[in-house]
Amino acid sequence: MLKDKDRIFTNLYGQRDWQLKGARARGDWQGTGDLIRQKNREGIIQDVIASGLRGRSGAGFPTGKKWTLLPPLGSLPRYLVINADESEPGTCKDRDILRYEPHKLIEGALLSSFAIHAHHAYIYIRGEYYREAEHLQYAIDEAYDARLLGKDAAGSGWDFDLYIHRGAGAYICGEETALLESLEGHKGLPRLKPPFPAVMGLYGCPTIINNVETIAVVPTLLRRGASWFSSIGTPQSTGTKIFCISGHVNKPCNVEEALGIPLRTLIETYAGGVRGGWDNLLAVIPGGSSVQLIPKEVCDTVTMDYESLHTQKSGLGTAGVIVMDKTTDILQAITRIARFYMHESCGQCTPCREGTGWMWRMLTRLSKGEGSSADIDLLLDVTHQIEGHTICGLGEAAAWPIQGLVRHFRKEIEQRQRKAA
Repeated sequence: MLKDKDRIFTNLYGQRDWQLKGARARGDWQGTGDLIRQKNREGIIQDVIASGLRGRSGAGFPTGKKWTLLPPLGSLPRYLVINADESEPGTCKDRDILRYEPHKLIEGALLSSFAIHAHHAYIYIRGEYYREAEHLQYAIDEAYDARLLGKDAAGSGWDFDLYIHRGAGAYICGEETALLESLEGHKGLPRLKPPFPAVMGLYGCPTIINNVETIAVVPTLLRRGASWFSSIGTPQSTGTKIFCISGHVNKPCNVEEALGIPLRTLIETYAGGVRGGWDNLLAVIPGGSSVQLIPKEVCDTVTMDYESLHTQKSGLGTAGVIVMDKTTDILQAITRIARFYMHESCGQCTPCREGTGWMWRMLTRLSKGEGSSADIDLLLDVTHQIEGHTICGLGEAAAWPIQGLVRHFRKEIEQRQRKAA
């Protein structure tokens, strides 16, 4: 388990002052200018690579490697875009960073932008995060007043400006290229790739897009060193992670822990255990609603890291841990998730536009006990026709929960059909 001295987010629950004075007392903005001058761009990027830091938004792509994908410097400006459009059901980690640790994010934006040679960064924040946006703007204003942003930011010799852009609540704008379209003032529709944003992103310029949590850990990582960060977690999943535990637990919470912690330990230590005891557990969605659920027999031993969950055909995703006990109608739960993805599909790709609605209607029938075993096979076949055949990942996000349902609970679906017959 993670020791308190290794925690990066020391005000995750808002029990201390979140403004600049309190942030500085906790170590933020300490020697930021010196850090920039001493490490220079190559040093910062190499530290991030050596640390093994992976994106904290879902796919887990190595952060340092992403930064190296930028083309050589040219006449075009470069941009950093921070994705704060946290819309994945079961996920609320970035919200608490924005509310209670905004200066960690702002300092991380400065250091990351310097590393990729960007003078401007944008934070695209979910529209529903109204108070969070207020906190963030207040903290940015504080940073400007303290000369931590703007000309010669933090005495580093680097000019840097940071802006907030509020979204309008569309789930699809959490996809990086749809986010760019929205940021430019267009309808939030994902772009075809390639070209990737690192080559042609915001306003057609090289752009790096990272999640809030990813950028917020950068200052602490650089101060304490890559070897310290990589010593936490597992060899392939290094560092700490904020887990969002919700559902049928006694104490739903956000908690920062080391990657690789056993799922059972995570739930019982921090969330007060499953409602009715561990033996009352039915299944867990370990990484937000877009990944496959895992049944109790897997939950008994699985660890919370990218590799272990991938082995179980699921994923860490956003680390939104949704716990379901035996009172759950698992079929109706997945049907509700399917309806969400149907509603949030942008409609640009035929497999997603038509397929998400078809899958939801089929699940609705199956949840009533209608249909036959052949319909289950057909449903599974349609998920594979949607998966991997859309511009963005929403097709996979809609298909994977259903694949997990059929894989682990097919007998329950067939039993319901027999009972209805």
